[in-house]
Amino acid sequence: MRLRTGVPKRFLVLVCLVAAPFLSFAQSASSFFEAGKAAFAEERYYEAMESFLESLRVNPAYAEPVAYLAECFYSLGEFDQALSYVKRARALSRSSASLANLEAFILIAMGDLKGADSLVRDTLAREPYNREALFAAAELDIARGKAGEAATRYREAARRYPDDRRALLSLALVLGSLGDAEGARSYAARAIETHPDDHRVRYYAAYLDAAAGRLDAAAASLVFALNLKPGYAPARSLLAQVRYRSGEWEEAARLADASIAADRSDASAWYLKGLAYARLGRAAEARSILASALSVSPGDEFSRCALEDLLIETTAAETPERARWAAYHLDRAADYRSRNLSDQALFEYRRALRIDPYSKAARASFADLLRTLGFPARQLAELRFLQELGKADRVVNDAVETYDSLLADALPRRWNVDATALESRHWKIAVVSIAGQSAVKHADAGRIASLYIRDLLTHDGNVASLAIPVEQPSFSSAFRAAREAGADYFMVVSATESERDLSLAGSLFVARTGSAAAEFSAFRTGPDRLRNASRKTVELLTSALPLRARLISRKAGSALIDKGRANGVEKGMALEIVKKGSVLTKAEGVGVAYADADVTGSLSVEEADEDISAGTLVRSGFFDRISEGDEAFVLKKDEAKSGAAVPAAPSADPELRFLLRNLR
Repeated sequence: MRLRTGVPKRFLVLVCLVAAPFLSFAQSASSFFEAGKAAFAEERYYEAMESFLESLRVNPAYAEPVAYLAECFYSLGEFDQALSYVKRARALSRSSASLANLEAFILIAMGDLKGADSLVRDTLAREPYNREALFAAAELDIARGKAGEAATRYREAARRYPDDRRALLSLALVLGSLGDAEGARSYAARAIETHPDDHRVRYYAAYLDAAAGRLDAAAASLVFALNLKPGYAPARSLLAQVRYRSGEWEEAARLADASIAADRSDASAWYLKGLAYARLGRAAEARSILASALSVSPGDEFSRCALEDLLIETTAAETPERARWAAYHLDRAADYRSRNLSDQALFEYRRALRIDPYSKAARASFADLLRTLGFPARQLAELRFLQELGKADRVVNDAVETYDSLLADALPRRWNVDATALESRHWKIAVVSIAGQSAVKHADAGRIASLYIRDLLTHDGNVASLAIPVEQPSFSSAFRAAREAGADYFMVVSATESERDLSLAGSLFVARTGSAAAEFSAFRTGPDRLRNASRKTVELLTSALPLRARLISRKAGSALIDKGRANGVEKGMALEIVKKGSVLTKAEGVGVAYADADVTGSLSVEEADEDISAGTLVRSGFFDRISEGDEAFVLKKDEAKSGAAVPAAPSADPELRFLLRNLR
């Protein structure tokens, strides 16, 4: 019997028998792939990767599972592995624009903006309205610190694709970062209207509400998101932050516990729980919880700083617990010294002494480092402090005797001045954060960074860091507190972060007028990013302030000022002397203002010691009006007389980049 095709039946049976293994082969690879896609859609990335890898084990040339593996690793933040897979996928499917776009997103995340730009330009040259390429171009703008240009791109994408969730939310996020809270809210509302049952839309809308201080609206959206997808970790984490910021500390701790139960390595949840317990007045438990945060993530600087600040605030200086945590900084200092990184070691010794001020080991090592840096008088002061504490041994006593003799003819002895006891901090600055300023990973990020920066400023001989409450409810309250405390300036600190990057912004304002003075920003990535960004912020602040000194003694045509080599004074430097009580900070910008008639003379530095300097005076006018207490300034040659605010260089917002990347 023959079939209608004219082909013998036995031949067709033979073909089926031969082809059966290949059909089974294709079906098996496809079924694994479909299972992986389903898991990926539900953000179960590890399960998805398992299925995709099984699919590739069956069929190594199957391009789609390779592409999805790249997507999985990208979503998990493993960008190097994602790049490896996307290159492999592009080799299997060379004409795919979607894969070229994915590679561009990965390169942006890795910081290879030039490589990403080349891919995006190539795609847009072939497909001018390719949606993913337009998004990639906008993310490139964000990475280059051009949020305004990115907003224009996203606005055009939202016009072309009015129902596109990603376009609407991306535009809302960028507008929010630019301070357009109402515009951000409008586009987030459009996203909710078109995608009411999307848990991620609700999450991003809640993020924007929380950033704008609409905590009740944020909480409602997050509860809705968790009803749509129970256990959605980002929503639960943000809800815990919102409850914390609302003063519902017990509920915040409960939500943090839920996150810890789901993932005990969630350092951010441990951190938030520790902060909540601290707010509840349970300081000992809070310190224990923050210690647990450091055990799961030793590099979490916010947890470490929060713990150290809590130790300083809630325990006596002699508490043994302090020595344990100061030891961390002592070990780091010793490591830096072994590598001749004296500046880094100096920072660590100071931090160790801030935590444990009576540590003999820290004080002696710090003193020895001061000696090697060329500050023997400061070394002597530290060793004498050990004697006062009753912790001096024979080595310390011998060193005190030796350096006391060596410094017998130093400038302070000749002028009979105790340089270490001088009140020489003539710029008064208050460092604050606005209550509720949180980063995506760490609540109270602005407060923690502000405390860190304030602590760093205590080591600057030109600045007095005023101890007003760091956490202020609003700008107006910060302005009032700084003005009433007699500050010259106040700096509002904010922080944004991703899983690997941190950006600190310091907005400086004139305390007597509330006018803008300067903007400072510092971006750091990798380990020690909070420490390094804080140090950079302090460096930018202190370098913007003119050197300000005071005449503390006078002998005929010579005078002594309370600034020395440690403050940047050098032999041959010329300073302008101004009548005491006549100097005002500029109404805007950074600097001082005084009348020409108040200039009493000048001083030419002839000898600069560590903390004081002596020089020759030249009077201004016929009469000698120079008196002790007059002020001395070195004005920068390029200092603008207008006192305009110093602009900050554009910098990428790591938190915005993190949120946009997770919006894919």
